Amino acid sequence: MSEQRSSIDMNQIVGSHDILMICLDTLRYDAARLEEDLGRTPVLSQYGPWRKCQAPGNFTYPSHHAMFAGFFPCDYEASNISHREFLFFPKAGGLGRIVPPGAYAFSGSTIVEGMEKAGYETWCVGGVSFFDKRTDLGRVFPSFFQKSWWNPSFGCPIKDSTRNQVDFILKKLEQAPEKQRIFLYLNVDAIHYPNYFYLEGAAHDSLESHRAALRYADRELGRLFEGWKEKAGRPAFVICLSDHGTCYGEDGCQFHGINHPAVNAIPYKHFVL
Repeated sequence: MSEQRSSIDMNQIVGSHDILMICLDTLRYDAARLEEDLGRTPVLSQYGPWRKCQAPGNFTYPSHHAMFAGFFPCDYEASNISHREFLFFPKAGGLGRIVPPGAYAFSGSTIVEGMEKAGYETWCVGGVSFFDKRTDLGRVFPSFFQKSWWNPSFGCPIKDSTRNQVDFILKKLEQAPEKQRIFLYLNVDAIHYPNYFYLEGAAHDSLESHRAALRYADRELGRLFEGWKEKAGRPAFVICLSDHGTCYGEDGCQFHGINHPAVNAIPYKHFVL
């Protein structure tokens, strides 16, 4: 495998920064890019443009298994695994012994375990049902973390779900030891179905309500970022991405869990607060 240099040196990030991995669950690239171009996501837009990437999977479960193993979305035009940018490189991933320049080589089965070994306290704040801990399946991903939380106010049917998640995180941050570095995974489920209630007068989900949900999430993430900078008192590295997109009738397709350009093309960016 040839070396693909990371766009940031993660060896300068791990150990000195908090790390926030924020998944805007189900967000489509075209929706994110349009809202960016229209200037309607001012919080996320201030940290640079979205990159068009390939989803690691076509629904939440396979996509997160890949991402938690270090296989984040790769550039949409990538045609070979050597074109993939690694922020976190799995030592035992069968990819060879040469760590790509700028990648942080982690040991363990997931990046979460790797960050714990690096001295981080690992947090998971759930959203969609794969993180709700109400079933055996819903406990798989939360079990990766030292601390994990979910309650019904974080769930998909709740219009204020992201606000509730952000309020909860900021309260937990106030209680965290002052010098404790944190790896946070946040599953923002506002964009997942149902999302019609973010668009005034709508009775059904649509691409327009999907975009309205993104605008809502953008405002709440602004509160998270400002609160984190104020309360943590140290820099934070943010990985903001989608896990997959979804269909609203394109080519006769609905929802996700299928391979379609609307499902496979997702937005990605990373930045330092």
